[in-house]
Amino acid sequence: MDNGVINREQAFSLLKEYNKNESLIKHALAVEAVMLHFADLFGETDREKWGVIGLVHDLDYEMFPEQHCKKVREILTARQWPEEYIRAVESHGWGICSAVEPAARMEKVLYAVDELTGLITAAVLVRPDKNIRELTVKSVKKKWKQKSFAAGANREVIEKGAAMLGMDLDELIAETIKGMQKAAAEIGLNGEV
Repeated sequence: MDNGVINREQAFSLLKEYNKNESLIKHALAVEAVMLHFADLFGETDREKWGVIGLVHDLDYEMFPEQHCKKVREILTARQWPEEYIRAVESHGWGICSAVEPAARMEKVLYAVDELTGLITAAVLVRPDKNIRELTVKSVKKKWKQKSFAAGANREVIEKGAAMLGMDLDELIAETIKGMQKAAAEIGLNGEV
């Protein structure tokens, strides 16, 4: 850390220290890509911060699932991460495993897209081509209606997040797909098996 700024390499190293599961790492990379996309979409000047927060948002999940969004404060505080980063990570579990309500736009985006990236990933993986570049909003909405499909993806949280951002659901899905497309190879959704 240099002057309270965390760079991507530091964040990725920390992520890999606490997470060995390849699916969780790919999820972190997907959320990072989407956060970077939204930072650009909203004209944010500190896009790397957005990406870093996306990358480490589930830092404590694999090792401390019962303390998810709580243990992360201890981990990041011990490494002298800025409070803004810690709060943002805690806020993505608001109403589920955290009492920290998303307030800043960055926090609201993370809250809205975390569950959605999981749903979109599942929608891609059931496609014959397994390629996110071919995925449409319509296809995601069709899967959305099937409550048993990607049942772990909390649709209520996604809808609440979209409302927080003042976006309709279709727009949120479209922009999340665009963000994930930018990291298709890294997250294993580029059609190469």
